[in-house]
Parts: sequence; structure tokens; C-alpha cells
Amino acid sequence: MKILVADDHALFRDGMRYVLQQFGNEVDVVEASNFPDALRRTESDPRFDLVLMDLSMPGSEGATSVRQFHHRYPGIPIVVISGLDHRDEIERVMESGAVGFISKTTPSKVMLNALRLVLDGGIYLPPQLLQVALPSDLPAGSASGTRKQTNAHGLSARQNEALALLGRGLSNKEIAKIMGLAEGTVKIHIAAVYQVLHISSRFEAIRMAERMGLVPTSEE
Repeated sequence: MKILVADDHALFRDGMRYVLQQFGNEVDVVEASNFPDALRRTESDPRFDLVLMDLSMPGSEGATSVRQFHHRYPGIPIVVISGLDHRDEIERVMESGAVGFISKTTPSKVMLNALRLVLDGGIYLPPQLLQVALPSDLPAGSASGTRKQTNAHGLSARQNEALALLGRGLSNKEIAKIMGLAEGTVKIHIAAVYQVLHISSRFEAIRMAERMGLVPTSEE
């Protein structure tokens, strides 16, 4: 497994190298100290399984740089690891192509579990972000962004719809088109589904959708 860590603080890169070694000796960690360097290293060898990217390193323009990297290398999952954790910034990052956002204050054990989730094809977002309903969750005319109607499984109508489409094997982009939402918003819904149902991969999501009767079972 090959992982690129792009951050301008050498101490943080050293810390991430130590954390990533918990995956095993087979992890190859490549470092970049600025955004142009991250692009150069990926251009020279794009066989990365994961990129961990800081938003505020030299040469970076935040979510715009995430979008640029994702556009060049759409097959490489990007997880932003940042000291900034404002909701609007996180939403811009997810809309720009990231599949995860981890605060630099996150304990190493939680960070490892989050990266495992992403490597399994999942999406990770800070729990505090998922505790607040998106506008698409709210009933018409509602003025509150902190309460939403949920079903017996704890999912909002939009989250339930996203799970059903996920259960059909659709990509995030396909789900976004069907639901009429931005892809970043769909990612947030799916991350919430994972958290509420305590699942950690798209495979588990498909099986859960089958058990909930949202899609036909593979035996049918």
C-alpha cells in the first residue's frame, strides 16, 4: 500500500508516518511539503492508494486544490487532514472530490479507523458534522437545521434514499444525479448512513439495504 502525505510541517508528517505504520510493514509513505510537490510526486508515480492532504500548505488554495488534484487523478482517494474544521469548508472539500475529512486533533486510533473506512471504499466525516441535518433533510417550511424526521433505523428520508441507491451499486455521481443533489451533499448523506447503521464499507451498505428491503437480495 502506497500513501502520499502532503503537509508543510515535518513534525506532522513524522507523526503521520508513525500512525500509518500501524497498518503494517507493507505501507510505503511518500512525503510532500507543498501542493506543487504533491502534484509532482504523483505525476512521477501515480500508483497511490490514498492521499492525505493539508488544506493550508504552501501552494494550496484549499478546496480548489483538492478539486484540481481530483480532476487530474480521479482514481486516487483524497482525505483532507486539517486544523480547520468549519462546516462550510468541509462541505466545499467534499464537493471538490475528497472522500474524507479528518481534524488534526483526532486521536490516532480514530484516524486509523477512518482511513480503513476510506480504503474500503467508504466516506469519513467528523461525527459533529453528521449530527446536524442538511437542508435536504428538513421538512418543507422548517426553520431548524438541528432536527430531522427519521425512520425506525434512525435514517432521514434522504439518507434512506441514498442507501437504497447505494444498494443498487450506483456510484456517488450517479446517486447525486438521481437525487438532484450535489455530489458533496450525497457524500455527507452516505457518511451519515455509515455512522447511524454502524457499517464501514459499501459492501456492508449493500447488504444492509437488502436486509431493510430497499433492494432485492442477491439470492432473488
